[in-house]
Amino acid sequence: MSIRRALLVVNPAARSAQAAERHACHAFDALGVHTELVRTTGPGDARRQVLARGAEFDAVFTLGGDGTAMEVIPDASAMGMPVGVLPGGTGNLIVRALNIPLRVSRAVRALLKGTERRFDLGEVQGGHSFAFAAGVGVDVAMLEGASREQKLRLGVAAYVTPAVSAVLAREAFALHATVDGVTHTFQATTAFVANFGSVLGGMITLGPEIAPDDGWLDLCVFCPESVGDAIAMGWRVVRGDFRGMPGMHFLKGRTIRLETTPPRRVQADGELLGMTPMEVTVRPLTARLLVPA
Repeated sequence: MSIRRALLVVNPAARSAQAAERHACHAFDALGVHTELVRTTGPGDARRQVLARGAEFDAVFTLGGDGTAMEVIPDASAMGMPVGVLPGGTGNLIVRALNIPLRVSRAVRALLKGTERRFDLGEVQGGHSFAFAAGVGVDVAMLEGASREQKLRLGVAAYVTPAVSAVLAREAFALHATVDGVTHTFQATTAFVANFGSVLGGMITLGPEIAPDDGWLDLCVFCPESVGDAIAMGWRVVRGDFRGMPGMHFLKGRTIRLETTPPRRVQADGELLGMTPMEVTVRPLTARLLVPA
């Protein structure tokens, strides 16, 4: 597809967005793409900018974190515009899942010369959409344990220590997971509803046969009974080997509800939301995203 005019939505509060903004604009100019830049001023502003201005452009690009991207993707896609997600946040989950380069100038070139693909989205009851995953447990502890200062200074490495601590602590909770009307009960330390199957450029695989364009969401539940189990599960997700490991459970569904005792904090694509119960529904092939060729 040919992109001649692009709306660039920048979140200046994101970790590296301010530094990357100039490089992004130069990369667009070098490829002959007219770019209009808007900077967000707070939560919800990215979405407002797209709804107000998006129809004037061939595509929308976001430069910020995953939260900025997810403010833009549902509405821009519904308006018929593809979205290019540029790396500007801490985790950059969507960027890494789509194999987009982590240098913003390279990312601009790769996406402008790439192609458009359709992907599923998950929608948390209440209207919050996610592309990658939503869950409770270790992932929430990881996010809560990384301060803004650490994320600005260390980037994605800021999540390592709280993640390892949460895995080894094995803080368990009772989980009732209802998948397309059928309820399953677990004693879990983490549970998430995944749309993409891998993270960090494929270094970690979240579960077997998870595809972001199959019309399904995948529930992944981890229940280690010992520190040794937790370490073994960590090694399995690095290797992508899920055969015959007790304490790892995987289910596919289109509507998934998680209830926990006691109630737990919920995250979606790195954004901390409310408390359980959480109900998630798949929106098949809703997202229109630019990906490298």
